[in-house]
Amino acid sequence: RAALAVPRPAAVRSRPGRAWRWRNLLVSFAHSVLAGLWALCSLWHSPELLSDIQDGYSVSGHLLVCFSSGYFIHDSLDIIFNHQSRSSWEYLVHHAMAISAFVSLIITGRFLVAAMLLLLVEVSNIFLTVRMLLKMSNVPSPALYEANKYINLVMYFAFRLAPQAYLTWYFLRYVEVQGQGAFLTANLLLLDAMILMYFSRLLRSDFFPSLRKGSAGRDVDGAKFLID
Repeated sequence: RAALAVPRPAAVRSRPGRAWRWRNLLVSFAHSVLAGLWALCSLWHSPELLSDIQDGYSVSGHLLVCFSSGYFIHDSLDIIFNHQSRSSWEYLVHHAMAISAFVSLIITGRFLVAAMLLLLVEVSNIFLTVRMLLKMSNVPSPALYEANKYINLVMYFAFRLAPQAYLTWYFLRYVEVQGQGAFLTANLLLLDAMILMYFSRLLRSDFFPSLRKGSAGRDVDGAKFLID
């Protein structure tokens, strides 16, 4: 409801097909701020959790995973009910993976610390979503976009690639590949592939535009949805 109340920039108002995408990004931004800072504060206040990734437990972490599961369910339904499945199918795949993994953690109470580490990615998503909002609104100040571009790159390494690499190493080395462990390991490896694909798109779009080539999902206006 708050996202609907935020004034839309002229570039969005002039293209009706972008109204849904703008609102969807604002909701994503709100989730990133809340979940990212929540995960960061929870781990900062209880660093002992990091010594027991499989069986460590905290009420805060449990509620965080529940909260983010709710967001992924909401966003999936928002995409489907607004007929954006074709342009956003990769998000639906990602959300299905996240929901299934998080529900298994909520039920068993195991690997919650791993989920908290993964949700540090939302700190990076704050700047990634700001980047997308700036592009959609055609902000007149290129300096603002340029500054966010480099901050986004640093955050991508610190809060997306680094935690993901550590968890992949941990699961392959210490987690038994059976039952829930096998299911989560498979999810993690698929997520690795998606993150590297998104990273290559980000680099091509922001740092090596000459290497860009057409493809991925497009929104109802024909504008690139995932690549941009």
